[in-house]
Amino acid sequence: MSRSLHERRLIDIGDRLKRLRADAAVLGEQIEHLDSEADDAELRALVSETPLADRDAREARRHADAHRRLRDDLLRSIGDLEREQDALLDRMAAELPD
Repeated sequence: MSRSLHERRLIDIGDRLKRLRADAAVLGEQIEHLDSEADDAELRALVSETPLADRDAREARRHADAHRRLRDDLLRSIGDLEREQDALLDRMAAELPD
């Protein structure tokens, strides 16, 4: 692969990493908020002991867990891109003239 293709690929990976990291940060903040809401709903369910409050607590926890899974997927994608970036940099370094 030519050096310019490597460089374009590195730029693309860098842009994607920036976007994914920003998305992961936003999801992290949302998870904190959703966890707090789920904790509050669970406490209300314990105090009220009603089926409706129990259902609300389960839904709030499921919502927080869904966001957590989405963030985990993003973090895996970030790791994959970082490994791809490292491999590309290694290839570029190996192709440098001595």
